[in-house]
Amino acid sequence: MVYVHSFSLPSEGQELSFLANNGETKRTCYASRYPFGLFLGRGKKPRLELELEPITILCGGNGSGKTTLLNLLGEKLELQRGAVFNRSSFFSDYVELCRAEVLPSMTAQVRARSRVITSDDVFDYLLDLRCMNEGIDTRRRELLKEYTDARYADFQLHSLEDVDRLRQVVEAKRGTGSRYVNRQLMKDIPSQSNGESAFLYFTREIKEGGLYLLDEPENSLSPKLQEDLMGFLEDSVRFYGCQFVISTHSPFLLSLKGAQIYDLDARPVAVCPWTELEHVQAYYRLFQTHWKEFDD
Repeated sequence: MVYVHSFSLPSEGQELSFLANNGETKRTCYASRYPFGLFLGRGKKPRLELELEPITILCGGNGSGKTTLLNLLGEKLELQRGAVFNRSSFFSDYVELCRAEVLPSMTAQVRARSRVITSDDVFDYLLDLRCMNEGIDTRRRELLKEYTDARYADFQLHSLEDVDRLRQVVEAKRGTGSRYVNRQLMKDIPSQSNGESAFLYFTREIKEGGLYLLDEPENSLSPKLQEDLMGFLEDSVRFYGCQFVISTHSPFLLSLKGAQIYDLDARPVAVCPWTELEHVQAYYRLFQTHWKEFDD
């Protein structure tokens, strides 16, 4: 399924016109005019234009603009997102000059399900899990102390103000400390590795019939989990009507079936088979160098 057919950046003329005619750009208090200038001269046409397939991948080295492109597309489409991102005083102006060809299939329901998912979202989720379990541990210790104090308390009811304390003492004397705690405290969230939790995060957040912009989703994932994520994304496209735009270095994700891959290191930016990407060739050369060790 395709919800957005294409996305294009401002032409060189549009960028230069904005920079020449906007008074704010002439102020010396700005360290940069990002993202103006980042993609100049990198398209085959006057403007850099990306045609989006059910799976579109942006690949390039650090600083090539992968994440910036995802953020620009997400802001142009006004997609929901969790973590904040690196923007500048001129980011919104640049977004205004971008163009996105949105198809009728992008209904209000689809837009409501669509979102940007970044590594920061995943890390925030992992930290939330850790904090919740730490909070549960702290409360468990408090309840165990409360149980001990109540069970062995020499308590007498003197007034109605003591009723709550009476209930606490009776509850403590009826059972074990574990039972006392379990009746008043939620259970721990099952602990898993960061990679396993990250994978579950993607399977929870990606729903049927949506457009998802994924920024380096392979972070925290082992090779096996990257394979699992690859299968999940392919199934989400094939069976559940999802569209993905992904920035990645992962050879597993770069090999996604039917993916259209843009090499952002190429000049001009061009569609490239995944096997010809420099990132994949680096792995290939590594394994070629050590091929005898695999045969031992």
